[in-house]
Amino acid sequence: MDRTAAPRNEDDSSQRQDAEAVARTLAGDTAAYDRLIEKYQRRAVSVAYRLLGNMSDAMDVCQDAFLRAFRSLATLQETQRFGPWLMRIVSNLSLNYRRGRKQNLSLSMGDDESSPQDAQLADEGRRERTGDEALMNEELRELLEKAVDELPPQQRLALTLFSIEQLPQKEVAEIMECSVEMVKWNVFQARKALKARLAEYLEE
Repeated sequence: MDRTAAPRNEDDSSQRQDAEAVARTLAGDTAAYDRLIEKYQRRAVSVAYRLLGNMSDAMDVCQDAFLRAFRSLATLQETQRFGPWLMRIVSNLSLNYRRGRKQNLSLSMGDDESSPQDAQLADEGRRERTGDEALMNEELRELLEKAVDELPPQQRLALTLFSIEQLPQKEVAEIMECSVEMVKWNVFQARKALKARLAEYLEE
């Protein structure tokens, strides 16, 4: 009982803090909005990055999202739900950005942008593996990225928010403005499509 109550208390506390920060922001305290940015920036960039596959684009989208949220803050009726509301803005802007791009996109499975040191370590690790193993892993990664990239927008968004970002289904539903059952269906269909696309490769 206690173990289930703790997360709920934490959520309630977080929501109260958000509501207070929104109220302070609307009263003219811009520092309060800075605290909201600090609180949600990592998640916002992570979601945008997974939907766009490019850190620079993700940062641009998030900057736009925070600016739009600030300008529209007075329209937010449930101020304690600032987080899901912001993620909805981020997700919609990211999907719109994707539709406007002509080049192919890739989906990185990492949370942060790779540094030159990370790339060097990765290269050294690949050299230590056999040539066949490295080639197979690279092929699988490319196939997975391409398969995820080709998912319908709502399936990719549901998969990103629920399976990768590990948000609760209820929060994903709020962000996507749909029912929990629709979230489950989109995630199921996305996983089914990925399994079908990779089945032949995995059976080898």
